[in-house]
Amino acid sequence: MYGALWRALPGPAWLRALFLLLLVLAVVYVCFEWLFPVVAEYMPFNETTVEGTGG
Repeated sequence: MYGALWRALPGPAWLRALFLLLLVLAVVYVCFEWLFPVVAEYMPFNETTVEGTGG
């Protein structure tokens, strides 16, 4: 997959590396801004109820 991305990009190696770095940063940004908040609503660790042992 990475090889296919590398071959698909135009330009010299330094430009390809810069473009791939920007692409990775964009994907991480999208995940933290939109994907993770939507998925977090369905995760069980959001429940903060602590039940005691009745001591």
